[in-house]
Amino acid sequence: MGDPFIRHIELLGYEKRFFPSQHYVYMFLVKWNDLSEKVVYRRFTEIYEFHKVLKEMFPIESGDINIENRIIPHLPAPKWFDGQRSTENRQGTLAEYCYALVNLPHKISRCLHVVNFFKVRHDDMNPVTDSQIKKPEVFLLPKDSKKNLTDITGPIVLQTYRAIADYEKSSTSEMALQAGDMVDVVEKCENGWWFCQLKNKRGWVPAAYLEPMDGPDESEEQEPNYAGEAYVVQKSYTAVEEDELTLKEGDTIEVIHKLLDGWWVIRKDETTGYYPSMYLQKAGEVNTSVKSELRNRGAPPRRSTIRNVRSIHRQGRKQISQETYRRNSRKYIQNQRNTRGNSLNKANVIIEKREPEENKPKAQPAVPPRPSKDLILNRCTESTWRKIL
Repeated sequence: MGDPFIRHIELLGYEKRFFPSQHYVYMFLVKWNDLSEKVVYRRFTEIYEFHKVLKEMFPIESGDINIENRIIPHLPAPKWFDGQRSTENRQGTLAEYCYALVNLPHKISRCLHVVNFFKVRHDDMNPVTDSQIKKPEVFLLPKDSKKNLTDITGPIVLQTYRAIADYEKSSTSEMALQAGDMVDVVEKCENGWWFCQLKNKRGWVPAAYLEPMDGPDESEEQEPNYAGEAYVVQKSYTAVEEDELTLKEGDTIEVIHKLLDGWWVIRKDETTGYYPSMYLQKAGEVNTSVKSELRNRGAPPRRSTIRNVRSIHRQGRKQISQETYRRNSRKYIQNQRNTRGNSLNKANVIIEKREPEENKPKAQPAVPPRPSKDLILNRCTESTWRKIL
């Protein structure tokens, strides 16, 4: 029958899974040339990596040489934090992408890269589950949406950022920048390295060197969380600046503020300071080869270490001093201790007040006085007063 190839790919919907952590996977019905039909599950990050490799394999058809020759469809980059809304809104674009992919010339649509990506995997037949975790939630694509996919969503436009200083790359996977360069951000990683493209160049760039074109990017940063999230140090780091912390592999800390440049404010006991987020892993999370590879790289530069930058957003950026972090952190810890102490004291007071009441004997009803002889003779029957005579 010859080499296998795909006749049609249909997006069925997506699943919300809870093991090993909450994530989303898309469901595809893949129809093959032997008339077989298989359901496969893919994360969007996997699909995007597949798309990037496909473009590298066919630079002419992807428009890298001449944009007018592009026939490989566009695909938006994954967001920094993908939630259910973005997963749902992306369905139309993804369905259109699959339809266009199958209808490309055979040298692309039937190449091994496409065929192997949509082949059934072991995980497709036996997805990893845990009886202690909730079962996956399935969200099917409405039938009406399949008929008119353009009604679901439009293309997602990449954000454009400006370089605020010159940056010299230190590895082949990075991209050099000059102050004033306009780049499109393809992927934002919380470790402080962002994947960008500038004309025909692509590579990783420190987030600290970039500023958005439409205003300050503080809105993307989370507010400090002084309750803290438990993390484990996966790689030792020796402090270079005074406001950084020196920690060893295996130390347990609490993250209280996640910043865009990849340097998070953490708390060790009652001490706070900056630490590279790429060397941290959330407590209880399973280590992956991708994260291990990232930790082998150097930490990105901190925003505060970039000197003589001409940034239109520099003065408008909110800056929290390390002393403010320490003061608020101590205040939170002290309030928690006081709350626990008051709860224990209140419980003890209640017990002490209740103990005398419980030990106290119950009150007995009063015994009425015995009636006098004259009262019995006057008010009782003859049978009664005869007994006292």
